[in-house]
Amino acid sequence: MSKGRTTLEVGSDGVAIITIINPPVNSLSIDVLYSLKENYEQSLNRNDVKAIVVTGAKGKFSGGFDISAFGDVQGGKREQPKVGYISIEVITDTLEGAKKPSVAAIDGLALGGGLEVAMACHARISTKGAQLGLPELQLGVIPGFGGTQRLPRLVGLTKALEMMLLSKPIKAEEANALGLVDALVPQNELISTARRWALDIYECRRPWVRSLYRTDKLEPLGEAREILKFARAQAKKQAANLNHPLVCIDAIEEGIVSGPRTGLWKEANAFQELLFSDTCKSLVHVFFSQRATSKVPGATDLGLVPRKVQKVAIIGGGLMGSGIATALILSNYPVILKEVNEKFLQAGIERIKANLKSRVKKGKMTEEKFERTLSLLTGALDYEKFKEVDLVIEAVIENVSLKQQIFSELEKYCGPHCVLATNTSTIDLNLIGDKTKSKDRIIGAHFFSPAHIMPLLEIVRTDKTSPQTIVDLLEVGKNIKKTAIVVGNCTGFAVNRMFFPYSQSALLLVDRGMDVYRIDRACTKFGMPMGPFRLADLVGFGVAVATGMQYLEHFPERTYKSMLVPLMLEDKRIGEASKIGFYKYDNKRKASPDAEITKYIQKSREIAGFTPDPVLLKLGDKDIVEMVFFPVVNEACRVLAEGIAVKSSDLDIASIFGMGFPPYRGGVMFWADSFGTKYIHSKLEQWTKQYGDFFKPCAYLAERAARGISLSAPINDAKARL
Repeated sequence: MSKGRTTLEVGSDGVAIITIINPPVNSLSIDVLYSLKENYEQSLNRNDVKAIVVTGAKGKFSGGFDISAFGDVQGGKREQPKVGYISIEVITDTLEGAKKPSVAAIDGLALGGGLEVAMACHARISTKGAQLGLPELQLGVIPGFGGTQRLPRLVGLTKALEMMLLSKPIKAEEANALGLVDALVPQNELISTARRWALDIYECRRPWVRSLYRTDKLEPLGEAREILKFARAQAKKQAANLNHPLVCIDAIEEGIVSGPRTGLWKEANAFQELLFSDTCKSLVHVFFSQRATSKVPGATDLGLVPRKVQKVAIIGGGLMGSGIATALILSNYPVILKEVNEKFLQAGIERIKANLKSRVKKGKMTEEKFERTLSLLTGALDYEKFKEVDLVIEAVIENVSLKQQIFSELEKYCGPHCVLATNTSTIDLNLIGDKTKSKDRIIGAHFFSPAHIMPLLEIVRTDKTSPQTIVDLLEVGKNIKKTAIVVGNCTGFAVNRMFFPYSQSALLLVDRGMDVYRIDRACTKFGMPMGPFRLADLVGFGVAVATGMQYLEHFPERTYKSMLVPLMLEDKRIGEASKIGFYKYDNKRKASPDAEITKYIQKSREIAGFTPDPVLLKLGDKDIVEMVFFPVVNEACRVLAEGIAVKSSDLDIASIFGMGFPPYRGGVMFWADSFGTKYIHSKLEQWTKQYGDFFKPCAYLAERAARGISLSAPINDAKARL
C-alpha cells in the first residue's frame, strides 16, 4: 500500500473533486504526486467533467513535500523522478496547462509544495486563518515545484522574496489582500464556493489565469534587478556561510530575465543539486532530530497520558523566574509568582511587564492582549495558594541549603500530585530533594536565558523521577513552544557540561600564545552567534568563575585552569555588565576590542609558565575551530557514554537551541561525524601529547574510532559491533 494518495469524485454539476490524503498534513509524497497526475488526466479525459477542484482531506490542504523522502533519496533508498518531471510535466503541463479549469480549495495550510500546487491552479479559494508559505529554505533547498516563478507573479517580487528567503508564511487574510488568494469563505462553504468558481471559469464568467505567465505584478526589469541585488546583499550579510538563498534569487532572476519556462528549468536543476548538499542533509537531520526529542525511553513509551496542568507557581522573580513566568502566561497558563518581600515581588512583576511591553513595541502583541496576558499573573509572599497549583518551578539563586528549605516547604503546601521542578543549572537534583519524601516528583526544568525567548528546555530526571512527572513536564514544554530534551542528572547536565570545554579550550589557546579576537572571529565565521570570549562577557565573569569551579571540583583531570578571568575580575572587569571585559562596550552595548587585555594575558601566561607557541600562531580558522570544538565533542561522548543523554541527535538539538551551534551544520555530533571518529581521535591524541590531558580522548570516542563507528550510530548498535 502506498503511504499517500488522492481520490477523485465527480459531482452531477460536472466538477471533479481531487482530494489529497496523506495524514497528518497531507504531505506530497512521490505516491501522492503520481496519484494527483493520474486523477488529473482521468478528469481531463472524462466527458462528464467540466472543471476540477483540488483540496486536502480533514481540514488541511497540504503541508508540502514529504520531507522523509529527502533522506530516502539522499541515502539512495529511493529513486527519484527525473529532473523537472514533477515541476514541469506534472505541475506546469498537466495541472496549469490543462484544457479544463481548476481551483484550489485551501483549508488549514498550504505550505511548500502544497502552495506550489495551489498556485498552478487557475484560482485559489481559502478559509480564514489558513497559512500559506514557501518555507523550503529552512531545509537547505529552494522551492522545487515552480514556486520561485509563480509566487513573484502573484504577490510581487519584494513580498515573494520575503516569503521565500525568510521562510515566512502568511495568513489567508494577507494572501487575499495580496492577490495570492482570490476569495475567503467560511469552512462549510469552501468546497461549494470552489465548485461554483471553477464552473464560472469554464463558462467564461471569471478569468482563466495561468499564474506562470502573469506579468502585471512584476516590476520593470531594471527595478527588478535592483531589488534582487539588494536581496543578494542582505542574504550574504545575514547568512554568509549559506549558498542556497543566493541560488533561490538566481532562479527568480532567470525567470524574470529569460522567461518563466527557462526559470522553471533553472529552479529544477538547482533544487536537484541542493538536495544532495551538506547544508540540506544537515537541516533535514535537524528537522527530524527536533521531533525525536519527544520520544523518551522509559517515559513516553509507557502509554501514560499527561495530567492537565491548570496553574503554575514560580518561586523567585529574578531574571530567570520572570522569564519563565512570561513564557507561561504567553501560553495562557495562570501563574503565581512568589517572592520573599513586596519590593522583590514588584520588581519581578515589572520585569514580566517589560518582557510583554517589548512584544507590544515590536507589533507582536496588542495592548488588549497585553492586559489579558498580564491578568494571568498573581503575586504572592507565602505558600497559601500553592495548594491550587499543579506545577512549581523554583528559580532562586544557586544556593543548596536555600533550595532544600524551599522543597521541604513545597512538600507541606502543595498537593500530592504537584510536580516539583527546579531551574538549577549546576546543582545535583538529588541534593536539592535530599530533605523531601516525594523524590519521584522532583525534576529539573532548566530554561536558558532569556527564558521567554530561548527555545530549549532541558528536563532533568533523577533515578527516582517518575515517568508520569517527565510526561507532564514534556507536555508543558510543548504547550509553551519549547523544544524539550530529557537528560540525566550530573554536573552541568547535558548542555552546559557538553560546552564547558568551549571556553576552556579558548583560554588554553590564549595562554599558549593565540589572540583572543582571532579565536572569536574564527568561531563566528564558523557560524556561532558569538565566540567564547564575547560569550564570557555576556554571561559575566562571576558566573564563569563559579561554574568553572564546579567543573574543576567534579572533573579535575580534564579541566583547564587559566588565571586570565580571575586576574581581570580582580580589576573589576566583569564583562558586559561593567562595560568592560575581554571587549569594551559603548552605551548601545556595541563591543570593540580592548588593547588593555594584553597585560592580563601576559600575566596569565607568566603564572602558567608558557611562552607563545609558534605552531599555534600559524593556525588557520579551520584548525582553530577544531581545537575549540573537538573537546566539546569529546565531552559530549562522555555525556552519551554515561547515559546522561539518550541519543546523539538530542545533543545536536541541545547544541543548536541551547548554545547557538549553526543549524546548517546539523548540530555538534552530526558535524563531528563529517570528519569521522578516527580523525577527531587522532587530533585529540596529538594535542594531548603537545598540550596535556585537557584534550585526552575519552574511552567512548576511542572505541568508536578503533571500530570506525560514527557518533550518531545508536549506542546499542555500537555496543553490539564493539
